Amino acid sequence: MLDMSDRAQAVVQRSHTMHIRAEAWLGGRLLADSIPIADGTETRDRSLAVPERITLTVPRTDRGTRWDPIEPDAPLAAYGQQLRIDYGVDTGGHTEWINRGWFLVSEAETDEETVTVTALGLLALIDEAKFTAPFQPASGDTLASTVRALVEPALTVLVDSSLTDRAVPLGMQWDDDRIAALHEVLGAWPADARVTEDGYLQIEPLTDTGTPLLDLTDGVGGTVVHWQGTASRDGAYNAVVAAGEDAAGNQVQGVAYDQTTGSPLRYGGPFSPLPVPYHMYSPLLRTISQCRTAAATTLTRLRRTASRRLTITCVPHPGLMTGDVVTVTGAGLVSQPCVIESLSLPYSPGAMTLTVRVI
Repeated sequence: MLDMSDRAQAVVQRSHTMHIRAEAWLGGRLLADSIPIADGTETRDRSLAVPERITLTVPRTDRGTRWDPIEPDAPLAAYGQQLRIDYGVDTGGHTEWINRGWFLVSEAETDEETVTVTALGLLALIDEAKFTAPFQPASGDTLASTVRALVEPALTVLVDSSLTDRAVPLGMQWDDDRIAALHEVLGAWPADARVTEDGYLQIEPLTDTGTPLLDLTDGVGGTVVHWQGTASRDGAYNAVVAAGEDAAGNQVQGVAYDQTTGSPLRYGGPFSPLPVPYHMYSPLLRTISQCRTAAATTLTRLRRTASRRLTITCVPHPGLMTGDVVTVTGAGLVSQPCVIESLSLPYSPGAMTLTVRVI
């Protein structure tokens, strides 16, 4: 959850007055510090390669200023312009601003009255930057230095101190897809990556645990909870087999089983008395221990798509982010820990929508 004062936390759990502030920057230069936002929405979805997306509606002309992107260095043009978005909460005579992050302008459409802007999370810089020649880590490179070589200077990398770095085997090569290479390194580490609200790429352990940050209760404060989606065995696994090669070229592998108490997919449970495995391979995995760790982390990722989900409609809460843990009471659950997998936050008066996964 983003940093907020206790006073703002109390205000946003009921109807409140909100404001949106947008700045436009290009190459470290401030182009505009008060873009007039008539309407907009921010969406985040952890299942996507670029999880963040915003759409904004801006008047074409406001108080004598034109906002249609006529010139390449116009604030809303799509030539490297980045928007910083802040959500303001009126706490009674004072506006507390919560930074929602930085977004890369990808498109701006102009009609007679308005400019409609689409902007993506900063991982879009990595997703669109395919290799012009095969990429090979240098001798002595580690997982951390390889991640930095893949994404800097587009994004500055921060590596959590709890992660253990190790050398990358010689001979690794990726031909064209930069973000696929990044995901392979993260999967073998194993680690997770997210763009922080300050615009850094944070590399950290993948986890679905944590102290619940908020209790969402059906029927309280306008909160509505209901089950979402369909039930299917497609894409459901109760085991992961991760394989690699040791220094001598011999295959090594490790297996992780879903043995989580209460998991509907747990190994040996009603889902199947036999293993239903997902297989993965990476030459970055050099030992049995590394394979086992990668298998366990991949199993955690797979649960994100196969677990039970709820859709929650509630008063907008500008501190919530994907990956946050909340408790949910409703739809037959009582104080059930859940992880936010996707969200839609309005930039004008309206309801917020969360998709949460039951842990």
